[in-house]
Amino acid sequence: MSRVDEVGKTRYLVLHDYGMGSLWWWVWAGSAEEIVDSCAEVEVITKPDAVGRAETWDLEEVHLDAPDPNPLSSFRAQRAAQRGQPGFALLLGRDRVYLRWPEFEDGAVFLMELGPDGRRLRMVEIGPDDGAVRTSAEDWPFNAPFDLHDPQYGAMEIGRDDFEAAWQRAHRPPQG
Repeated sequence: MSRVDEVGKTRYLVLHDYGMGSLWWWVWAGSAEEIVDSCAEVEVITKPDAVGRAETWDLEEVHLDAPDPNPLSSFRAQRAAQRGQPGFALLLGRDRVYLRWPEFEDGAVFLMELGPDGRRLRMVEIGPDDGAVRTSAEDWPFNAPFDLHDPQYGAMEIGRDDFEAAWQRAHRPPQG
């Protein structure tokens, strides 16, 4: 259930999910889009059951345009720094996004398929020996979203065909 304040702002449930934990706030803003456009690495939660549960929590309320410092300051600063970079918001609005994560020190490479919310749908890990393992959302206890506004991901984009070829080559991890 949304609340509207005296200057026409609505209260939204906002989450920063960092994988092993999360931060939650009620954020007063003109729209949900204004929040994600102004703050990096956050999402607005709109599912009625989740919002209803959060109504019982003791969450801090923050105005999106509140002066610094406030709980959103670092997320706003990060988004402001991203805004002028090439590739900013390049991947937004797509049904699927395919990324090749840069090679790790051990030579492993990750190819990922992300949904429109930035969450991984499928992933292929290619080892230094070219062996490949495929996993999907059911395999991960944590699936924090990637912020598709972030310009770094534009440089990592690969084609759907490249991902699908790797997916077909890969095998499922041993169950145990």
